[in-house]
Amino acid sequence: MNVILSWAVLIILMYAAQTSLLPYIGYNGVSANLMLLLTVSTAFLRGYRHGVLMGLITGILQDFTTGSFFGCSIFSYMLIGLFFGKFSDRIFKEQLLFPVLSAPLAAAMYFFIVTGLLFLIGYKIDFLHMIHTILQPLIIYQVAFSWIVHKIAYDFHKLTVKHGIFRS
Repeated sequence: MNVILSWAVLIILMYAAQTSLLPYIGYNGVSANLMLLLTVSTAFLRGYRHGVLMGLITGILQDFTTGSFFGCSIFSYMLIGLFFGKFSDRIFKEQLLFPVLSAPLAAAMYFFIVTGLLFLIGYKIDFLHMIHTILQPLIIYQVAFSWIVHKIAYDFHKLTVKHGIFRS
């Protein structure tokens, strides 16, 4: 129970950092998406089921607090957790380079899922302008923060396996 509480505190602290501290170093309103990075890291470390669960939890937290279309973040995070979780048995858990290399792909997937959903409900979207102003800075931030988030998630993964809460 202590470990589950620790994961909950980690999610809340990362979300607090994402919404309160990271906007100060953002570029044109774009900053790192720590919830996406945590979802990808959890999916790599624990598999697709835990990746989807983390995507659900972080997506609900983000959708409840941002006030945008409810379900966009949930849907995109769950899909990304499922996608990256499928590769969890094909990578070494100790390798920290793979999550850094996958951060641009995860950011691009999130961007295209959310903008695609907005396009489907009728918003006029200038994709080239949005790629230049939103996606490019997002990818840079995601790469910059991916190693730190993955290291924290890896340490929590080792803690959960050590205490026998989740099997490796």
